[in-house]
Amino acid sequence: MKRSIVFLSVLVFSCAFVSGAIAQEIKVGTLMSHTGPLKEFGPNIQNGVVLAAKQMGAAGFQVKLIHEDTETAAIPGINAAKKLVEVDRVVAIVGALSSGVTMPVAESVTIPNGVILISPASTNPLMTILPADKGRDFLYRTCPSDALQGVIAGKLCASYNKTASVLYVNNAYGQGLAEQFKASFEKRQGKVLAMVPHDEKEAESYTAELRKALAGKPDRLCAFSYPQHAKIYLKDAIEFFNYKRFLFCDGTKSLDIMKAIGAKNLEGQLGTVAASPGGAALVLFSADYKAEFGELPPLPYITNAYDAMSVIGLAAYAAKVNGVPLTAKNIKDRLRVVANPPGEIINPGEFKKAFGLLEKGKKINYEGAGGSVDFDENGDVRTPIEIWKYSEGTIKTVRIEYDIPKL
Repeated sequence: MKRSIVFLSVLVFSCAFVSGAIAQEIKVGTLMSHTGPLKEFGPNIQNGVVLAAKQMGAAGFQVKLIHEDTETAAIPGINAAKKLVEVDRVVAIVGALSSGVTMPVAESVTIPNGVILISPASTNPLMTILPADKGRDFLYRTCPSDALQGVIAGKLCASYNKTASVLYVNNAYGQGLAEQFKASFEKRQGKVLAMVPHDEKEAESYTAELRKALAGKPDRLCAFSYPQHAKIYLKDAIEFFNYKRFLFCDGTKSLDIMKAIGAKNLEGQLGTVAASPGGAALVLFSADYKAEFGELPPLPYITNAYDAMSVIGLAAYAAKVNGVPLTAKNIKDRLRVVANPPGEIINPGEFKKAFGLLEKGKKINYEGAGGSVDFDENGDVRTPIEIWKYSEGTIKTVRIEYDIPKL
């Protein structure tokens, strides 16, 4: 009798294991900013992840998402990441948004625990050479380094200004972008009169910082911060200093800023951001996003978050058809296999096609909504940079810069 019970138990366990292998899912966390200075961006960027996961589920591969809020700050971000890794046991995380959160999360949580971290929005150049990831290969991003955006911002500003000052959020993001801008602007004979940091925590007024930044009467003030900061200090600049000549960036490409400051005060003002090259991939994504959430807002990095989830899911499916456990390491080892050439092109939403090709042992090359997700040896991608402007109560693309010179 005991032998029969043991045999039956083994049989039930074996059937459950086989069934589980067929219906495998992975757990993926998100680290977004739902509160704090980047709260305007968090929900929209998270929608990109949700859309990719839903489409993969419809194609036959389930992804369980667990969402956490970083509060746009390092300590809450680290605590949220620990919960995702230690309690939820995720294999990968999409996030964070701020470089000042992503880098400490990577160094203290994800890299030591061997969990994939793909940021859709963190642009600090130091991520490329983060010592903690050397030889580990667990840190990636689907947005370009500010080694690209900063160069174009400096070039743009130098094309119609001789002097500039920079007001920037005092974290890894703001510092990195400000330094790259300064080097690029001054290489082109511009002169930076002041580099003025402000605290990550939102303040009621920024008149002291503006007084320093505007003391030399710069031709242009660079607003290298987040929406919740900038909508306060831009209003201060206009009301208390009668100053309206700004240069914006990805962090200040914001509908909230336009509402707070007034469209007339921003009319024609330019900024930079990572660009999607457009084409079929973006058209497909935009249509799918609209069907799920409504019109795609003109905010940064929604496409990049979709691409991050897409390559995680595709790499996990590649591991599945290879017959290996869906661990973070096995998925990580296949990220470049599904995202980089060679292989048949896979556009956004074409997951059923991708899964079929992988099952047949074919190579695929995912082309993202935000651009080609061709990870280099450092987990970086290279995309064009968009020059955009506030115009007629909305945000419009001026042009796309594909040729990005070196400093």
